[in-house]
Amino acid sequence: MTPQVFHAVLVALLGLMLIFAFLAVRTRDLLAANIFLSMQSVALAAVFYVLQAPDIALTQVVIDAGVGTALLVIVVKKTLRFEEP
Repeated sequence: MTPQVFHAVLVALLGLMLIFAFLAVRTRDLLAANIFLSMQSVALAAVFYVLQAPDIALTQVVIDAGVGTALLVIVVKKTLRFEEP
């Protein structure tokens, strides 16, 4: 992979992370915010993979995007789904 392509891929993935984080903060639906945070975690795992750390990427997907999302869904089920304005 050439350095230009490498930097373009990193910038695109980091941009996706910023977009997902912004959407998670701005949405009033807590379940949708949880999904956006999960997608942000998958984008971070892709960054780790591009940086040639596949073990960290796999751990990121399993722990943060998998277990973390499941725990947050359980917590959201015990509260109101929509945040009050």
